Amino acid sequence: MKWLADENFRGAIVRGWFGSRVDILRVQDIPEISGADDPAVLAWAAQNDRIVLTQDVSTMISAMRETLRKGS
Repeated sequence: MKWLADENFRGAIVRGWFGSRVDILRVQDIPEISGADDPAVLAWAAQNDRIVLTQDVSTMISAMRETLRKGS
């Protein structure tokens, strides 16, 4: 599995996985989506076969629902 940690995901968790066999990227390390809104992050993750890790329950859940509703 390939993971994408959004900017709100706890950094200590991500740092703990660096150097392991876990394939994880951080949003802030990807120029195309660093600082982007949730729909852009979700679109990038889908295009790059990544599962989004987030702790952002205030906006990411609604962005994901909207993405699924639109079928994109």
